[in-house]
Amino acid sequence: MCAFDMPLRFLKGVGERRAEQLSRLGVFYVGDLLHFFPRSYEDWSVIVPIQDAPYGQPCCVKGTALAAPTENRIRKGLSLYKFTVSDGISTMKVILFNNKYAAAKVKTGQEYLFFGQVGGDFTHREMSSPLIEPASDGQCIRPIYRQTEGINTRFIENCMAKALELLDKELDDDPLPAKIRQQYELCTRRFAIENIHFPTDSGALAISRKRLVFEELLILQIGLLKLKSRSRSSNSAVIEDDFTSDFLNLLPFKLTAAQSRTMAECIRDMQGERPMNRLVQGDVGSGKTAVAAGVAFSAVKNGFQAALMAPTEILAEQHARSLTALLEPSGVKVGLLTGSMMVAEKRRILEALSAGEINLIIGTHALLSEGVTFNRLGLVITDEQHRFGVSQRATLAAKGLNPHLLVMSATPIPRTLALIFYGDLDISILDELPPGRTPVETYAIGSDKRERAFNYIKKHIAEGRQAYIVCPLVENGEETDLASATEYFDKLAEGSFKGYKLGLLHGRMKPSEKDQIMKAFIHNEISILISTTVIEVGVDVPNAVLMVIENAERFGLAQLHQLRGRVGRGKHRSTCILISDAQNQEAKRRLKVLCSTNDGFRIADEDLKLRGPGDFFGSRQHGLPALKIADLNEDMQLLRLAQDAARQVLQEDPDMKHPDYIALSGEVQKLFENVGEQGLN
Repeated sequence: MCAFDMPLRFLKGVGERRAEQLSRLGVFYVGDLLHFFPRSYEDWSVIVPIQDAPYGQPCCVKGTALAAPTENRIRKGLSLYKFTVSDGISTMKVILFNNKYAAAKVKTGQEYLFFGQVGGDFTHREMSSPLIEPASDGQCIRPIYRQTEGINTRFIENCMAKALELLDKELDDDPLPAKIRQQYELCTRRFAIENIHFPTDSGALAISRKRLVFEELLILQIGLLKLKSRSRSSNSAVIEDDFTSDFLNLLPFKLTAAQSRTMAECIRDMQGERPMNRLVQGDVGSGKTAVAAGVAFSAVKNGFQAALMAPTEILAEQHARSLTALLEPSGVKVGLLTGSMMVAEKRRILEALSAGEINLIIGTHALLSEGVTFNRLGLVITDEQHRFGVSQRATLAAKGLNPHLLVMSATPIPRTLALIFYGDLDISILDELPPGRTPVETYAIGSDKRERAFNYIKKHIAEGRQAYIVCPLVENGEETDLASATEYFDKLAEGSFKGYKLGLLHGRMKPSEKDQIMKAFIHNEISILISTTVIEVGVDVPNAVLMVIENAERFGLAQLHQLRGRVGRGKHRSTCILISDAQNQEAKRRLKVLCSTNDGFRIADEDLKLRGPGDFFGSRQHGLPALKIADLNEDMQLLRLAQDAARQVLQEDPDMKHPDYIALSGEVQKLFENVGEQGLN
C-alpha cells in the first residue's frame, strides 16, 4: 500500500479514537494530512524586545523567568499564576489563567519564548495566557490548523511532522513537470509541502504557498477544460433546421436584441460538429425562459426531446404552465415530473417520456432518478445554474448521447470571473430588459423608520397588492440581535399587522409546506409573506409590489439584488425597502450601490470590488471541487496564469498521456472523481 493511502489510524501516535476525531476535519489518510493546510501561522521567528512590543498584536518576546510562578486563588475554580520575566533591559509580567500545567514548567532563571498579545501601559508590560516554549527549542514560524473537539493544533502539527518523515521519498514525485515549474517560477513539491507546514522563514512560506495555489488552480482549470472538450466529442443531436422564426410567431411579444442574439448563438452551437455547452447569464427579468423555450422548440421540431430542470417544484410547475400554454398549440407535448407527484401519474409520465410521446419534460431533481429514460434526448436545460453542481448536470446529460447543454443563471457574475470559473461552458449574456419592465425603486432606512415602511405596506394592501418581508435567520441562535423569521412572524401577527393575512416561509419547512404557502401567496390568499432567502429563487407574483428586507447589511449585494427581483414583475410600480442600522462604512456603501442602480451586472462588479471574488463562488453552491489553499480574494493573478498553463498543457497533449503529464492527469482525475459517471476520460 502506498504511504499516501495509509489510513491515519496507523500513523504513530494517532490510533482509532484520534483518527475518528480527525475524520471530522475531512482527514482520513496520511495523504489527506499533507494537504490539510494551516489556516494561519504564529511567527515565533521574529523576537521583539519587551519595551518595543506592540500593544494588542500577536508577537514573540524572549525573557528569563526571574522567579517561579505564584498561585493566586481568585475564587473556587479559578486560579491565577503570575511571574515576571526580563530580557535584560525591560521586564514583563506574565499571567496564566487556570493553567497549572504550564505554570509548573516555568523554572527560575530559565529562558523562554512567549507568544501572545502584550498589554499594560507605559509603566509596565504584561502578557496574559501566552504560549510558552523553552528558548532552546529555537525560533520558528509555527502552523495553526483548523481544530475539532479533542484535536488541537499542536497535535496536528506533531502528526504532520511524522507524516512528512514517513512520506520522505514520495515528496520527490512531483505532479508539475519541470518545464512548467521553470516557466512559472515555482518551487518543487518537496519544498512546498515542507515549508507550507514548517516554513524556515516568511520568504519560504510565500514561495511554497505560490506553488501550491498554482498547482491547485491548474488542476481545477484542466479539469474544467477537459469537461468542456469531453462534452464536445461529437454532436449526435445535430439541428438541421432552425425553427426560430416559427417560434417567434408563437410569442405575444417581441424578443430583445440580446434574446435574439443569444438564441442565434445557441442554434449555431447545435448545428455545429460538437454539442452545445453554453451558459446564459441574464439579470432578473431579462427573459431567459423565452430563450430556453425557443431553443427547445427548434430541438423538438428536429425530432429530439428536451429536458428542463428547475430547482424547486413550484418553479417547475410555473415553467410547465407557461410553456404548455405557449408550445402545445404548435404540437409540442409538454410534461411535468416532480418528486411529490402521485405514483400513478409519475408512471404515466415516465412511460410517455420513454416512448417519445413527451417532447419537452420539465422537472426538479426527480429528472435525475434512475427510472427516468428518454427516447431521444437531444437538449438538457438547467434553470438557476448556481443551484446545480457539475455532477448533476453531467448526470442528466448522461441520459442522452452527448446532448446539447444549456444552463441558465439569474445570478450576475462579472464576465472576467465567469470566463475563468465556468471554464467548461461558453457564455452568452442577456444584458437588456424587455420593454415594459419598470425599475424597482429602492430605499435604505434605519429601524426607527420601520413603522413608516409598514404603513406604506398597509396602503398598498388596501389597494389589493401584496408584499414580502425578508429576514436573514430562521430562529434565534448565537446572533440574538437578528430578528428570526419565526419570532418576527409572531410579533407582526400580534402587532403591526394584526388582522392581516400573513404567511411564513423558511428553508426548514418541508417542500410540500413551502409549495402550499407559495400557492396561497400566488392566489392572493396571503397578503404579506414573511420569509427567509428561500424566496431568492422563486416564482412570478406580479401582484407583489413591495419588499422589506430586515438586517439588509447581512446580505451580499448580488443576493439583495436577487431578492429585490421578486417584485417589479407586473404592471404596478414596485418598491424595495432595506432596513439597516449598520454603521460600517462598507455596508453603507453596498446599500447605496443597490439604491442607485437596477443593473445586476454593475452590482456584481461593485460586489467584486467591495467584497472580492470569494462571494461569487463556493464549492457547495456552484458544484465546483473544494479549494484547499487558493483564496479567490488574493489569488486572481495566479488563477489567470493557471488558466493559461492549462490551455498550454491540453494544446500540447489533449489526452495527457505523455510521461510529463501522467501524474498531473491523475491529480485532475482525483479532484473531479465525483463529476458524473464518466469522470474526465
